Amino acid sequence: MTGVHASIRTGRLVEVQPGVHLHCAEVGLEGAPLMLFVHGFPEFWYAWKDVLPAFADRWHAVAPDLRGFNLSDKPEGVDAYRADRLVGDLDGLIRALGHERAVVVAHDWGGACAWALATAKPHRVSKLVILNAPHPVPFARLLADEPAQQAASAYMNWLRKPGSETALAADDFALFDRFFVGVSPAPWFDADTRAAYHAAWGRPGAITGGVNYYRASPLYPPDGDDPGAKRLKLEPAKFVVRVPTMVIWGERDQALLPTLLDGLDALVPDLVVERVPECSHWLAHEAPDRVASLIRGFVEA
Repeated sequence: MTGVHASIRTGRLVEVQPGVHLHCAEVGLEGAPLMLFVHGFPEFWYAWKDVLPAFADRWHAVAPDLRGFNLSDKPEGVDAYRADRLVGDLDGLIRALGHERAVVVAHDWGGACAWALATAKPHRVSKLVILNAPHPVPFARLLADEPAQQAASAYMNWLRKPGSETALAADDFALFDRFFVGVSPAPWFDADTRAAYHAAWGRPGAITGGVNYYRASPLYPPDGDDPGAKRLKLEPAKFVVRVPTMVIWGERDQALLPTLLDGLDALVPDLVVERVPECSHWLAHEAPDRVASLIRGFVEA
Protein backbone atom coordinates (compact mmCIF):
# COMPACT_ATOMS: atom_id res chain seq x y z
CA MET A 1 0.00 0.00 0.00
CA THR A 2 1.09 3.55 -0.55
CA GLY A 3 0.69 6.96 0.99
CA VAL A 4 -1.25 7.43 4.18
CA HIS A 5 -2.11 3.73 4.35
CA ALA A 6 1.43 2.45 3.93
CA SER A 7 1.63 1.45 7.60
CA ILE A 8 -1.31 -0.98 7.37
CA ARG A 9 -0.23 -4.61 7.21
CA THR A 10 -2.63 -7.13 5.71
CA GLY A 11 -2.68 -10.86 5.09
CA ARG A 12 -2.68 -12.25 8.63
CA LEU A 13 -5.09 -15.13 9.28
CA VAL A 14 -5.99 -15.84 12.91
CA GLU A 15 -7.84 -18.95 14.06
CA VAL A 16 -10.48 -17.60 16.45
CA GLN A 17 -12.57 -20.74 16.93
CA PRO A 18 -11.86 -24.30 15.77
CA GLY A 19 -11.81 -24.19 11.99
CA VAL A 20 -12.72 -20.50 11.73
CA HIS A 21 -10.04 -18.04 10.63
CA LEU A 22 -10.39 -14.27 10.40
CA HIS A 23 -8.22 -12.19 8.10
CA CYS A 24 -6.80 -9.13 9.84
CA ALA A 25 -5.30 -5.79 8.89
CA GLU A 26 -3.12 -4.19 11.55
CA VAL A 27 -0.87 -1.33 12.57
CA GLY A 28 1.43 -0.76 15.50
CA LEU A 29 3.51 -3.16 17.53
CA GLU A 30 2.50 -6.52 18.91
CA GLY A 31 2.73 -6.36 22.67
CA ALA A 32 1.25 -2.88 22.79
CA PRO A 33 -2.30 -2.58 24.17
CA LEU A 34 -4.81 -4.15 21.82
CA MET A 35 -7.50 -2.19 20.01
CA LEU A 36 -9.95 -3.98 17.72
CA PHE A 37 -11.75 -2.13 14.92
CA VAL A 38 -14.82 -4.11 13.83
CA HIS A 39 -16.63 -3.29 10.57
CA GLY A 40 -20.26 -3.71 9.55
CA PHE A 41 -22.29 -4.51 6.43
CA PRO A 42 -21.45 -4.42 3.55
CA GLU A 43 -17.86 -3.59 4.42
CA PHE A 44 -14.62 -5.30 5.45
CA TRP A 45 -11.49 -4.15 7.27
CA TYR A 46 -11.20 -1.32 4.72
CA ALA A 47 -13.93 0.50 6.64
CA TRP A 48 -11.14 1.64 8.97
CA LYS A 49 -8.40 2.41 6.44
CA ASP A 50 -8.44 6.15 7.23
CA VAL A 51 -8.74 5.70 11.03
CA LEU A 52 -6.43 2.77 11.78
CA PRO A 53 -3.08 4.54 11.13
CA ALA A 54 -3.85 7.15 13.80
CA PHE A 55 -3.33 4.49 16.48
CA ALA A 56 -0.05 2.95 15.30
CA ASP A 57 2.00 4.94 17.82
CA ARG A 58 0.67 3.48 21.08
CA TRP A 59 -1.52 0.52 20.17
CA HIS A 60 -1.62 -2.77 18.35
CA ALA A 61 -4.67 -1.81 16.31
CA VAL A 62 -6.27 -4.72 14.46
CA ALA A 63 -9.18 -4.60 12.00
CA PRO A 64 -10.52 -8.08 11.18
CA ASP A 65 -12.74 -9.08 8.33
CA LEU A 66 -15.70 -10.58 10.18
CA ARG A 67 -16.69 -14.14 9.35
CA GLY A 68 -18.43 -14.25 5.99
CA PHE A 69 -16.65 -11.17 4.66
CA ASN A 70 -13.75 -10.64 2.26
CA LEU A 71 -10.79 -12.90 3.14
CA SER A 72 -12.15 -14.45 6.34
CA ASP A 73 -13.72 -17.90 6.48
CA LYS A 74 -17.34 -18.13 5.38
CA PRO A 75 -19.11 -20.93 7.25
CA GLU A 76 -22.19 -22.23 5.48
CA GLY A 77 -25.69 -21.95 6.90
CA VAL A 78 -27.57 -19.21 8.70
CA ASP A 79 -26.93 -20.69 12.17
CA ALA A 80 -23.20 -19.98 11.73
CA TYR A 81 -23.99 -16.25 11.95
CA ARG A 82 -25.95 -16.18 15.20
CA ALA A 83 -24.87 -13.89 18.01
CA ASP A 84 -23.07 -16.51 20.11
CA ARG A 85 -20.83 -17.46 17.16
CA LEU A 86 -19.99 -13.81 16.47
CA VAL A 87 -19.19 -13.13 20.12
CA GLY A 88 -17.04 -16.24 20.11
CA ASP A 89 -15.05 -14.89 17.18
CA LEU A 90 -14.21 -11.61 18.91
CA ASP A 91 -13.45 -13.36 22.19
CA GLY A 92 -11.22 -15.83 20.35
CA LEU A 93 -9.48 -13.10 18.40
CA ILE A 94 -8.54 -11.17 21.54
CA ARG A 95 -7.09 -14.31 23.13
CA ALA A 96 -5.37 -15.52 19.95
CA LEU A 97 -3.58 -12.18 19.71
CA GLY A 98 -2.18 -12.76 23.18
CA HIS A 99 -4.44 -10.52 25.26
CA GLU A 100 -7.02 -10.92 27.96
CA ARG A 101 -8.96 -7.84 26.90
CA ALA A 102 -9.04 -5.03 24.38
CA VAL A 103 -10.50 -1.68 23.52
CA VAL A 104 -13.22 -2.49 20.98
CA VAL A 105 -14.26 0.07 18.36
CA ALA A 106 -17.14 -1.06 16.18
CA HIS A 107 -19.61 0.13 13.55
CA ASP A 108 -22.96 -1.16 12.27
CA TRP A 109 -23.03 -5.00 12.45
CA GLY A 110 -19.63 -4.89 14.10
CA GLY A 111 -21.29 -2.74 16.73
CA ALA A 112 -24.01 -5.34 17.24
CA CYS A 113 -21.28 -7.93 17.82
CA ALA A 114 -19.45 -5.57 20.19
CA TRP A 115 -22.57 -4.75 22.24
CA ALA A 116 -23.10 -8.51 22.62
CA LEU A 117 -19.47 -9.11 23.59
CA ALA A 118 -19.54 -6.35 26.20
CA THR A 119 -22.76 -7.79 27.66
CA ALA A 120 -21.73 -11.46 27.66
CA LYS A 121 -18.00 -11.12 28.34
CA PRO A 122 -17.31 -7.71 29.90
CA HIS A 123 -13.93 -8.92 31.16
CA ARG A 124 -12.74 -8.93 27.53
CA VAL A 125 -13.53 -5.24 26.91
CA SER A 126 -11.57 -2.48 28.64
CA LYS A 127 -13.43 0.29 26.79
CA LEU A 128 -16.10 0.21 24.11
CA VAL A 129 -16.57 2.69 21.25
CA ILE A 130 -19.69 2.31 19.11
CA LEU A 131 -20.34 4.09 15.81
CA ASN A 132 -23.94 4.07 14.58
CA ALA A 133 -24.93 0.69 15.91
CA PRO A 134 -27.98 0.45 18.18
CA HIS A 135 -28.05 -1.28 21.52
CA PRO A 136 -30.39 -4.27 21.14
CA VAL A 137 -32.98 -3.16 23.72
CA PRO A 138 -33.99 0.18 22.16
CA PHE A 139 -33.57 -1.30 18.68
CA ALA A 140 -36.00 -4.14 19.46
CA ARG A 141 -38.48 -1.67 20.95
CA LEU A 142 -38.42 0.71 17.99
CA LEU A 143 -38.52 -2.08 15.43
CA ALA A 144 -41.59 -3.49 17.15
CA ASP A 145 -43.54 -0.29 17.77
CA GLU A 146 -42.13 2.79 16.06
CA PRO A 147 -43.28 3.40 12.47
CA ALA A 148 -40.38 5.67 11.51
CA GLN A 149 -37.73 3.11 12.51
CA GLN A 150 -39.75 0.30 10.99
CA ALA A 151 -39.78 2.16 7.69
CA ALA A 152 -36.09 3.00 7.93
CA SER A 153 -35.26 -0.67 8.58
CA ALA A 154 -37.55 -2.16 5.94
CA TYR A 155 -34.49 -2.99 3.83
CA MET A 156 -33.59 -5.62 6.43
CA ASN A 157 -36.57 -7.73 5.44
CA TRP A 158 -35.56 -7.53 1.79
CA LEU A 159 -32.01 -8.64 2.63
CA ARG A 160 -33.36 -11.59 4.62
CA LYS A 161 -35.26 -12.99 1.64
CA PRO A 162 -33.86 -15.74 -0.63
CA GLY A 163 -32.13 -14.35 -3.68
CA SER A 164 -31.05 -11.01 -2.25
CA GLU A 165 -27.47 -12.05 -3.07
CA THR A 166 -28.27 -12.21 -6.78
CA ALA A 167 -29.81 -8.75 -6.78
CA LEU A 168 -26.90 -7.27 -4.84
CA ALA A 169 -24.37 -8.69 -7.29
CA ALA A 170 -26.28 -7.61 -10.40
CA ASP A 171 -25.04 -4.85 -12.71
CA ASP A 172 -21.56 -4.80 -11.19
CA PHE A 173 -22.81 -4.42 -7.61
CA ALA A 174 -24.97 -1.39 -8.45
CA LEU A 175 -27.19 -1.77 -5.36
CA PHE A 176 -24.19 -2.08 -3.08
CA ASP A 177 -22.68 1.07 -4.60
CA ARG A 178 -25.95 2.83 -3.87
CA PHE A 179 -25.64 1.92 -0.18
CA PHE A 180 -22.68 4.30 -0.04
CA VAL A 181 -23.52 6.91 -2.66
CA GLY A 182 -27.26 7.22 -2.06
CA VAL A 183 -28.86 10.11 -3.86
CA SER A 184 -25.82 12.40 -3.71
CA PRO A 185 -22.11 11.90 -4.46
CA ALA A 186 -19.88 10.48 -1.72
CA PRO A 187 -16.40 11.96 -2.26
CA TRP A 188 -14.76 9.25 -0.16
CA PHE A 189 -16.12 6.50 -2.44
CA ASP A 190 -13.54 7.16 -5.15
CA ALA A 191 -12.45 4.81 -7.92
CA ASP A 192 -9.80 3.02 -5.84
CA THR A 193 -12.14 2.54 -2.90
CA ARG A 194 -14.91 1.31 -5.18
CA ALA A 195 -12.52 -1.21 -6.75
CA ALA A 196 -11.46 -2.50 -3.32
CA TYR A 197 -15.07 -3.01 -2.25
CA HIS A 198 -15.99 -4.68 -5.53
CA ALA A 199 -13.11 -7.11 -5.06
CA ALA A 200 -14.31 -7.94 -1.54
CA TRP A 201 -17.94 -8.41 -2.62
CA GLY A 202 -16.84 -10.58 -5.52
CA ARG A 203 -15.13 -13.20 -3.38
CA PRO A 204 -17.01 -16.53 -3.44
CA GLY A 205 -19.62 -16.67 -0.69
CA ALA A 206 -19.01 -13.14 0.56
CA ILE A 207 -22.42 -11.67 -0.22
CA THR A 208 -24.23 -14.68 1.27
CA GLY A 209 -22.05 -14.41 4.37
CA GLY A 210 -22.99 -10.76 4.78
CA VAL A 211 -26.75 -11.16 4.35
CA ASN A 212 -26.74 -14.20 6.66
CA TYR A 213 -26.17 -11.76 9.53
CA TYR A 214 -29.65 -10.39 8.83
CA ARG A 215 -31.17 -13.83 8.35
CA ALA A 216 -29.75 -15.06 11.66
CA SER A 217 -30.89 -12.09 13.74
CA PRO A 218 -34.29 -11.84 15.47
CA LEU A 219 -34.06 -8.05 15.20
CA TYR A 220 -36.04 -6.98 12.15
CA PRO A 221 -39.32 -5.13 11.53
CA PRO A 222 -42.66 -6.94 11.34
CA ASP A 223 -43.16 -8.32 7.84
CA GLY A 224 -46.65 -9.45 6.88
CA ASP A 225 -47.61 -12.33 9.16
CA ASP A 226 -44.09 -12.41 10.64
CA PRO A 227 -44.08 -10.35 13.86
CA GLY A 228 -40.34 -9.81 13.69
CA ALA A 229 -39.06 -7.95 16.74
CA LYS A 230 -42.55 -7.94 18.27
CA ARG A 231 -41.99 -11.53 19.40
CA LEU A 232 -38.99 -10.52 21.52
CA LYS A 233 -39.28 -9.86 25.24
CA LEU A 234 -35.87 -8.52 26.13
CA GLU A 235 -35.29 -7.91 29.83
CA PRO A 236 -33.25 -4.69 30.01
CA ALA A 237 -31.45 -5.83 33.18
CA LYS A 238 -29.86 -8.68 31.20
CA PHE A 239 -28.45 -6.28 28.61
CA VAL A 240 -26.75 -3.70 30.82
CA VAL A 241 -23.26 -2.85 29.56
CA ARG A 242 -20.91 -2.25 32.47
CA VAL A 243 -17.78 -1.15 30.64
CA PRO A 244 -16.90 2.49 29.88
CA THR A 245 -18.58 3.28 26.59
CA MET A 246 -18.58 6.07 24.05
CA VAL A 247 -21.20 6.19 21.30
CA ILE A 248 -20.40 8.34 18.25
CA TRP A 249 -23.48 8.93 16.12
CA GLY A 250 -23.75 10.40 12.64
CA GLU A 251 -27.16 12.05 12.84
CA ARG A 252 -27.82 11.97 9.10
CA ASP A 253 -28.08 8.17 9.19
CA GLN A 254 -31.08 7.21 7.03
CA ALA A 255 -31.42 3.68 8.43
CA LEU A 256 -30.66 4.08 12.14
CA LEU A 257 -32.48 7.06 13.61
CA PRO A 258 -31.12 9.22 16.46
CA THR A 259 -34.10 8.21 18.63
CA LEU A 260 -32.23 4.93 19.18
CA LEU A 261 -30.06 6.89 21.64
CA ASP A 262 -33.01 7.87 23.85
CA GLY A 263 -32.68 6.34 27.32
CA LEU A 264 -29.41 4.61 26.49
CA ASP A 265 -27.79 5.83 29.71
CA ALA A 266 -30.12 3.54 31.68
CA LEU A 267 -28.57 0.54 29.88
CA VAL A 268 -24.99 1.84 29.79
CA PRO A 269 -24.25 3.55 33.12
CA ASP A 270 -20.75 4.75 32.13
CA LEU A 271 -21.69 6.44 28.85
CA VAL A 272 -20.46 9.31 26.70
CA VAL A 273 -22.45 10.24 23.58
CA GLU A 274 -20.90 12.29 20.79
CA ARG A 275 -23.32 13.39 18.07
CA VAL A 276 -21.94 14.35 14.66
CA PRO A 277 -24.76 16.25 12.93
CA GLU A 278 -23.08 16.58 9.54
CA CYS A 279 -22.33 12.86 9.09
CA SER A 280 -24.38 9.93 7.85
CA HIS A 281 -24.09 6.24 8.68
CA TRP A 282 -20.65 6.22 7.04
CA LEU A 283 -19.01 8.67 9.43
CA ALA A 284 -15.66 6.83 9.63
CA HIS A 285 -15.28 7.53 5.90
CA GLU A 286 -16.75 11.02 5.92
CA ALA A 287 -14.90 12.40 8.94
CA PRO A 288 -12.03 10.01 9.79
CA ASP A 289 -9.90 12.63 11.56
CA ARG A 290 -12.83 13.67 13.75
CA VAL A 291 -13.66 10.05 14.53
CA ALA A 292 -10.03 9.21 15.34
CA SER A 293 -9.73 12.25 17.58
CA LEU A 294 -12.87 11.34 19.52
CA ILE A 295 -11.72 7.74 19.93
CA ARG A 296 -8.24 8.76 21.09
CA GLY A 297 -9.59 11.27 23.58
CA PHE A 298 -11.84 8.61 25.11
CA VAL A 299 -9.56 5.59 25.18
CA GLU A 300 -6.45 7.45 26.34
CA ALA A 301 -8.17 9.49 29.05
